[in-house]
Parts: sequence; C-alpha cells; structure tokens
Amino acid sequence: MLATGFWLLAIQPMSDHLVVEIMPLKNALGLPVPHYQTEHSAGVDLYAAVEADFVIEPGRWKLVPTGIAVAIPEGYEGQVRPRSGLALKHGIGMLNGPGTIDADYRGEIGIILFNFSEQPFPVNRGDRIAQMVFAKLTKASFRTVDGLNETKRGAGGFGHTGVK
Repeated sequence: MLATGFWLLAIQPMSDHLVVEIMPLKNALGLPVPHYQTEHSAGVDLYAAVEADFVIEPGRWKLVPTGIAVAIPEGYEGQVRPRSGLALKHGIGMLNGPGTIDADYRGEIGIILFNFSEQPFPVNRGDRIAQMVFAKLTKASFRTVDGLNETKRGAGGFGHTGVK
C-alpha cells in the first residue's frame, strides 16, 4: 500500500499497460490486493469483505461487499464475472453477471451472489467470490434508418437454429 492510502493495481495486457487506482475501504483490512493468480489469467480475483460470515440459502441472493473502490481510466470498463469453480462445485453465480464497473463509478464494488443449488452456501471473509476483467470500450453513435440490410439469419431469435 502506498503512503497515500491507495493501492495501485497494474494491469499489463499483452500490448498495453493499464494502471487502475484502487482504494481499500475499512472493511478490506487484512484482505489481499486483487491480483492475477497465474501469468496468463484474464481477471483478478475479488474477495468477500464481510464483517461476519453468513450463509446464502438455496434460491436466495446476497450483496457481498469487496472492500474496494477503483478509478478505471476513461475508455475502459471493469467487467465483474462469476468464478467458474463456484458455479461448478457449488452452484453459485451472479444475478447480474457479467456486471459492468463504469470508469466514472467511485463506490464500493459489490457482488450479487445467487445460490442456484439446493444446499446452503457459506460466505466467509476473504473468500474469492468473483473476478474482474478490464476491457477497452468503443462508443457507438446511432443513425435512424427506415430498414436494415438483409442477412441469412434475418429476425430469427432465441433458439431458431435448433439444438443440433
């Protein structure tokens, strides 16, 4: 931690270097700084910054604090995603996954965990509960038209191509 009270989380994609300022909140005391678990990890783990352990009952959800606030540079977003191991082993996911952390948001990052399983799921302080990936954004402008160009798919929607 720097003397200013900020952690600096250096993000080093293959062709760019992105620095994201990260501020630990009081409930982050003693928790690890988000970091990549392996050299080629796409996301950093986010930790449960809960004051007391609790249980998410089957079919229920809870907002879990991470104890951090970030300043993502303009032109980027933080994408908060569920952890695959929690999904496979425990049936735990996110209600709004992936979630977006906008460049101008300065509040605490919270994760809405959902228990899709039939078993209660304990959440303990320091558990890795989600991951965050940083992505460059492209802004769109819109032009109103009377019709769209034709494609093979056309207006075919959900499941229109079948299962096989």
